[in-house]
Parts: sequence; structure tokens; C-alpha cells
Amino acid sequence: MNELRRDATWPWPTRDHADPDGRMAVTEVGSGRPILFVHGTPTWSIDWRHLVADLSRDHRCIAVDHLGFGASERPDGVGYRPEDHAARFSRFADSLDLSDATVVVHDFGGPIALPWVLANRDRVRRLVLLNTWAWPFRTRSTRFVAWVLGSPLGRVLYRWANLSLRVIAPGAWADRSKLTPELQAQLLAPFANRSSRDVLWALAHSMLASEPFWAHLEQQLPSLRGLAIDLIWGTRDPAFGPPDLASWQQHLPHARTLELPVGHWPHEEDPDAVIARLRAQPTENPPST
Repeated sequence: MNELRRDATWPWPTRDHADPDGRMAVTEVGSGRPILFVHGTPTWSIDWRHLVADLSRDHRCIAVDHLGFGASERPDGVGYRPEDHAARFSRFADSLDLSDATVVVHDFGGPIALPWVLANRDRVRRLVLLNTWAWPFRTRSTRFVAWVLGSPLGRVLYRWANLSLRVIAPGAWADRSKLTPELQAQLLAPFANRSSRDVLWALAHSMLASEPFWAHLEQQLPSLRGLAIDLIWGTRDPAFGPPDLASWQQHLPHARTLELPVGHWPHEEDPDAVIARLRAQPTENPPST
């Protein structure tokens, strides 16, 4: 077990999933209808601790750390683009042989998990989207930010200033008191040395470099219509604001929306509201529109 898991913030045991690209750390807690949690950057499965603690009382909760994140390996010579993570996630999810599953995604976890969801509609009962996206960056301001972060200068800032974990992520909380020193220490632990932060920069670089991947995802979004979908949105998120929520609502007009006055991590800042929505499961999928 990785040292960063020996803490009350993540008390559950971990097993290994052997992917061709490297070992991925997996946590499974509880039994019942499965819920698969998919984290974004620059975090790991610790994001889901409040939800897992409650929902594992009557669900099989499964959380995986993407390669390079959390307690998973960080091998050299493999890809860390979102499409690479998506391929690994699909292999992992296939290994679970799931049925009637709920898939909960956040941030980069959305585009990483969506290809598997789209290819396995018959296995998925419900999709829960928290402050995520699945399309190319379009506005001049977002493309400029993406260009800076994905540039060689951005790589230097990620490596030497730990920009993602020291500046960007803390600034995305509406209530900074929820980012406790204990939690921040757990988030920093996997990226203690400079070279380890290259996997974070790889995702920043992908915001523009992986545009064909984003465009392909967006083209497939209509296939999700008819699937039970919840949008749980932190409205004070500086990264994904009201226009991104509106894009989801346009692509998936049947989705239920819960807006919360919190930042980028609704499941961290208001876990009770998120848990309540997850427990208020629809009795059946809505009709296709």
C-alpha cells in the first residue's frame, strides 16, 4: 500500500490492476449496485472519500487512480494524454464486468471515462457529471489560458513552481477552509519531485493538442440521450463556469441539474448535497429526446 493512503482521509485497502502500461491502484468498498468513481487532475481517488464512506454502506464503490496519479505507478515511455488515460480506463472498466452501474466523473475524469460509457450503454444505469467537459476549448480567453499552460513556459511552471497543486487547484475552491492542511498534504504527496509533475503538464498540454479527441467526444454526446444523467455543478468554479453547464444542458436536455454555490469540487465542498442527489436515484431512465 502506498504511504499516502495510510491516513484517515483514505482508510480503505487498495488492490492492483495490472494494465499493459503499468500498475493502477484500485479501491473497492461495500457491496450492492456498483458505483464507479473517476477523478480528474491534479488529484486522485481521495476526492471521493466522503461519497465512498456513505454510499459503500449499500453499494459497491470502485475508485481507480489514473496512471501517474495517487498510488498508481508512473512509468516512463507511456502516454499521459487524455486519450491514453481513456484507453487504460476502458481496459480497467472492462475487467470489472459491470452491469447496472452508476459512473461518477469529475474534471478530466469526464473525457477519460466517457468513451467507455459510450461504448457500454448496456452496462450503465446512470451517469453523474461534476464540473467537467467533453468538447474543444473555443473562446479566446480559454484558448489563451490553455496555450499558456500547455507551452514550454507552462511546463517549467508546472515542474518548478508546482503550479497545478500550489496555485491553480487551491484557487478553484470557493471555501478554502475545506482544503485542510491534511488534505493538501495528501494531494501534494504523489508529486513531491519535479519530474513527477510532467503527467500533470501532459493534461494541460492536451487542452489544445488533443483537439481531435475532444471533437470526437462532442460528436458522440447525442448517443447519451436517454441515459439517466445528473449534472451536479459548482457554480463558483473559475475553470468551468455557467457556459460549460449550459453546453451540457444543450447537448443533454433531459439531464437533471443540481447547482451548488461551491467551487470546482462540489463533492468536497458540499458532499452531503452530492450524496443526497446520488441517493435520489431515478426509478427508470428518461425517454430519449
